[in-house]
Amino acid sequence: MTESFEGEYMKGTHDYELDERNQNILIDINAEHFRRSEAKISVFDSGFILGDGVWEGLRLENNTVLFLESHLNRLFEGMKTLDIPTDFTADELTVRIYKLLAVNGMNDGVHIRLMVSRGVKATPYQDPRVTITPPTVVIIPEYKQVLPETIEKGLRLYTVYVRRGYPDVQDPALNTHSKLNCITACIQATKAGADEALMLDPHGFVATCNSTHFFIVRHGEIWTSTGDYCLDGITRAKVLEMSTKLGLKVRQKNFTLTDVYNAEEAFVTGTFAGLVPVTEVDGRSIGDEYHYPMIKQLQAQYRKTVEAYIDGPGSNHSRV
Repeated sequence: MTESFEGEYMKGTHDYELDERNQNILIDINAEHFRRSEAKISVFDSGFILGDGVWEGLRLENNTVLFLESHLNRLFEGMKTLDIPTDFTADELTVRIYKLLAVNGMNDGVHIRLMVSRGVKATPYQDPRVTITPPTVVIIPEYKQVLPETIEKGLRLYTVYVRRGYPDVQDPALNTHSKLNCITACIQATKAGADEALMLDPHGFVATCNSTHFFIVRHGEIWTSTGDYCLDGITRAKVLEMSTKLGLKVRQKNFTLTDVYNAEEAFVTGTFAGLVPVTEVDGRSIGDEYHYPMIKQLQAQYRKTVEAYIDGPGSNHSRV
């Protein structure tokens, strides 16, 4: 599939402008570099056969992979939970990421997909004991910029029937390759003409979106879900942290679609686009069009948070 084919169909927060430079990028597979057209893994790989693996989406700005420590902590926690043995450390993975960016000549406006599968199997079977190689690690860096209209026009959400499930079925806190519930939710929202899916928890309370985290402004307060049925989002955590520092009232709580439909503002968060306004949910307009005082305040503070990270902790990362 070519990038131009993908670009015609991308919608939502991950919509991006096509960049011809992506056709010639180098991709890291198990510490070796391959051109895009030659980057391949085995058909016996656990990630391909079973979706058995974990991943992270990373953002490069000003020669700095944003909040890399938090992303790698989540990645390694996921691997430990899934009992995926590692033959590398977080520091070694950091060096590999920056080395790949260096050989590609990348320093800004880059989105990175970091993927780790259990490894190659001797036969197509789910039992981890038939895995015969160390984990497969793939790092794909691409030039991707958020479309300005995404931030300006905002998103339309549609509440889907697919729920975020209980952790004893499939823990929603794990960022695994097995994303069928989110894919099904995305399909339903797309068929309804929306940009993304809004997903409820098993009790009918608002949980999250299929690929981003969801917030509303209600009675002057910032609300998001309890976090019991969603991924431990890095950008989500930054919003909670900086809201408190700004003296804003922020709550992680149960709330319903009634609260959503009557919210003053709504927005989603994610690594790629940061904070994006939500203008419509299930055909109901949210707030006053293009008048988002709370969102604009948080967007400005998020930029300051990113810049502080680049000037502070991010500046100490290994460069190759």
